[in-house]
Amino acid sequence: MNTDTPTTNQQPTFPKGDPAPADYFTGNAWVHPLVPNDATFNVVVGNVVFERGARNNWHFHPGGQILIVTEGVGYYQERGKPIEIIKKGDVIRIPPNLEHWHGASAESGMTHIAMSTNTQLGVVTWLDRVTDKEYNSYTK
Repeated sequence: MNTDTPTTNQQPTFPKGDPAPADYFTGNAWVHPLVPNDATFNVVVGNVVFERGARNNWHFHPGGQILIVTEGVGYYQERGKPIEIIKKGDVIRIPPNLEHWHGASAESGMTHIAMSTNTQLGVVTWLDRVTDKEYNSYTK
């Protein structure tokens, strides 16, 4: 079985989207916008597909973020804490201004819906890349 991208017996719910910006992602990832930012809802929603080993940079959201994992197995890490495993069905609530990163595990692809909330405070501030040492620090 190919574990580079999440697999199901069905077609994906959303299109794969466009390649994620290489300045903010390591490995292959794609982003499909679902809800653009506007002054009524103050939220940005996107579907993000990560091949195994792919992840985004350290970053934070001034208004917080919610992740809903829809396929696969991934990693989530807050600055100063160990990596956590996230999997299909998990919902991660990330408080405002908390430095973190997320992406696919080393063994599986992962897809999540990312919601940046309270965008009137700002959407995202990108920081440094997650190093291979940091990424490979997961222990069971």
